[in-house]
Parts: sequence; C-alpha cells; structure tokens
Amino acid sequence: MNHLLLFGTVGATEIIIVALIVLLLFGGKKIPELMKGIGKGVKSFKDGVKGVEEDMKETINEEKKEDKQ
Repeated sequence: MNHLLLFGTVGATEIIIVALIVLLLFGGKKIPELMKGIGKGVKSFKDGVKGVEEDMKETINEEKKEDKQ
C-alpha cells in the first residue's frame, strides 16, 4: 500500500529539480502569477469541501431530529 503514496519519498533533490523545471518552463516573471492561480484554486477547492461537509452535517442533524419524532 505504501507504493500508492506518490509524495511519500520526495526528497529535497526532487523538489529542487521540479522547481528548476518550472522556472525554465514559465520564467521568473510568470511564477508569481502561476502560484497566485494555484493558491486561488486550492482556496476554492477547500471552500467547496467545507460547503459539502456543512451540507452533510445539516442533513444528518435533520435525519436525527426526524428519527426522534
């Protein structure tokens, strides 16, 4: 099962190599824009997950109230 973890064995060398490749592909001026876009995407995803969790909790609470009646 451990072989399914993609980031379990990523070391400093691999991170540096990926960073250099990103730098070469996008250039120094585009990286802040790229990171900003990634940050917005992650925030949007987290907000979506939080919304789904809240909806599920509300549904569970409603079902519990109905079961008590």
